[in-house]
Amino acid sequence: MRPRAPQDGKHRPRGWLRAWLGRRVRFDRNELAGSFGDIGTDLPLLAAMIPAAGLDTASVFCMFGLMQILTGLAYGLPMPMQPLKAMAVLVITQHLGAEVLYGGGLAIGGAMLALAATGSLERLARLIPHAVVRGIQFGLGLKLASLALGDYVHAMGTAGYVLAALGFALTLALLGNRRLPPALFVIGVGALYAVSFRLEMGTIAEGVGLHLPKVRVPSWEAVASGFFVLALPQLPLSLSNSVIATHRLLRDLFPERRIRVGRIGWTYALANLINPFFGGVPVCHGCGGLAGHYTFGARTGGSAVIYGALYLLIGLFLSGVAHQVVEIFPLPVLGVVLLFEGLALMVLLRDVAQVRSEMFLALLVGALAFALPQGFLVGLAVGLLAHALGARRRAGTARPTTPPPR
Repeated sequence: MRPRAPQDGKHRPRGWLRAWLGRRVRFDRNELAGSFGDIGTDLPLLAAMIPAAGLDTASVFCMFGLMQILTGLAYGLPMPMQPLKAMAVLVITQHLGAEVLYGGGLAIGGAMLALAATGSLERLARLIPHAVVRGIQFGLGLKLASLALGDYVHAMGTAGYVLAALGFALTLALLGNRRLPPALFVIGVGALYAVSFRLEMGTIAEGVGLHLPKVRVPSWEAVASGFFVLALPQLPLSLSNSVIATHRLLRDLFPERRIRVGRIGWTYALANLINPFFGGVPVCHGCGGLAGHYTFGARTGGSAVIYGALYLLIGLFLSGVAHQVVEIFPLPVLGVVLLFEGLALMVLLRDVAQVRSEMFLALLVGALAFALPQGFLVGLAVGLLAHALGARRRAGTARPTTPPPR
């Protein structure tokens, strides 16, 4: 008989990889449904950035998908990777070139690496009060809901209103249903409409072909320019939302995992130090994406793997007709997904509602984050200042007074 494999620390038994993956990723209807929880944010940004900056479609989709897959495996949770939103808006509105974008990605990856390696992220996370984090999440939720209702739902006229209303009703009726996850029906309705009225299947079939990411090396000039033009405006949003608020939401949803804030910074940094060399857009984690995946049913890294595989397949085989393929997901349907992603963030305010001062502080930070161009930075600064002044006032009130001499 063949001797059994040793089971000490040096020699693991057969099947250890399968067992390890089984604890971290699951593939079922709920993970599939949850995988679409962040598509309302990601897909429109990617589709707009590619022509604005002259990016290679295959490189963008392949690397974005690969980052999702690696993140899902690394965390074993529905941990998202998203395009860096402040960078994306600047690239789309100012038509900055690909070199500046990739230079900015390397710059912010290096900055986040320095913060994570020195322990600064851990200290910053301890410094920011809970109510301020909830305010940042509330402000982001308001932004997502406003985008969904203001832009996405109106994108297709009457047909868009009908699709959005049907998607909203389905989601409201089935939200939380593990047997019939609503996202599958909402995305399915949108895909059915697109195939029936918007897609040219013959054109898509003709455009199938293998496309690989293109290797490129950003210049030091591009890194310097990207740092000042893109990385500096992005950094406050990344620290508040991508790292600290995401860490707080992970503690809320998966308290047993005890993921450190520094680890989030490390994976953020490494993704952006790799992506630019293969034509990928700068990316981050995000509490909005995490809330979206979780709201629609995801509980493991399987959702991120499924989601990433979708982008990877488009990049490898359909990048030549990607502008047609994305029509499978009509904007009004993506707006429904985005709306519930925003609502999932806004309801987190409930755990500060019992203390009036904390509720007021969270609402103030959220309003600033929503209303101002650099609102996350302003809200963070104002929240810290208001909390410090409040703590000082309470300390002064509680200080015992010395009785006057007799």
